[in-house]
Amino acid sequence: MVKKIFIFLLKAIISLFILTGLFLGTVYIVNVISSKSEAAKIKTYGQLVSVDGKNMNVTIQGKGEETVVLLPGYGTAAPGLDYQPLVKELSPFYRVVVIEPFGYGLSEVSDKARTIENIVAEIHECLQQLNIHRYTLMGHSIAGIYGLDYVNQYKDEVTAFVGIDSSFPKQGGLEELPAGAYKLLKNSGFYRLLVKLNPDQIIAPAVDAETKAQIRMLSLKNMMNPNIISESENFKHNFQAAESFSFPADLPVIFFLADDNTDVPDWVPKHKEQIKDSLHGKVMTLEGEHYLHHTRSKEIVQNFRSFMAGIQ
Repeated sequence: MVKKIFIFLLKAIISLFILTGLFLGTVYIVNVISSKSEAAKIKTYGQLVSVDGKNMNVTIQGKGEETVVLLPGYGTAAPGLDYQPLVKELSPFYRVVVIEPFGYGLSEVSDKARTIENIVAEIHECLQQLNIHRYTLMGHSIAGIYGLDYVNQYKDEVTAFVGIDSSFPKQGGLEELPAGAYKLLKNSGFYRLLVKLNPDQIIAPAVDAETKAQIRMLSLKNMMNPNIISESENFKHNFQAAESFSFPADLPVIFFLADDNTDVPDWVPKHKEQIKDSLHGKVMTLEGEHYLHHTRSKEIVQNFRSFMAGIQ
């Protein structure tokens, strides 16, 4: 009797291992096949600009006399598509340039570390290649860190800075992500499986189904690529480097902040502190979550234009 039970358990364990192996193998193979299939379905948009020997993707819309340059938050899979609601509101009044840094959207992957120094230099080179020399810099989330460095290095070019729930140097809570685990999640195919089970994991604005499908495919493609991993590994360096900068007193600065941010203590007061010496500085809270440009683009543009008109 004991022997029969032992044989039964042994068979059950072996069967379990075989089924687990088949499941893992199926998930991996489906991911490989789907990734190759989707690569052919991803549609190009924007234009490629040669920066440091690599191609950086940029979209340009609108024909206004003034230019607004948009920078994405960390890990935004397809900035040119993610910013569509904001571009729609800005483009009747401005020429709007959306830059997709290396590793983002349709841009190539760079061999250089994603330090604040390299990222800022590449963004500037991209604008120089496009012959754009005067512009408002507008950015979401971590772009608040890169933007702080940028406006100090190129203060003669930047006419204003707009932060959309943007980061500040001492906000904390930005430990290096478990990049190895995320990479395994992607390469094994389990990230695709999780997205299949819960499509809401892909953060996207209210766009048409085709654009949403493109964002999904680019999210699966770009998630934890070498540049995204490197940027995570350089969080500490980049935030610490930004601590040495403050906004130039004569630079107009306006922050649009989500009113329900409970993740970072003193979110609003810390942004007010950033502009305490600004001649033209303002903080506005808007109802919504971190991706305010998905839901509050109209209010952002209206208030930005009023802010700038009041200065002029």
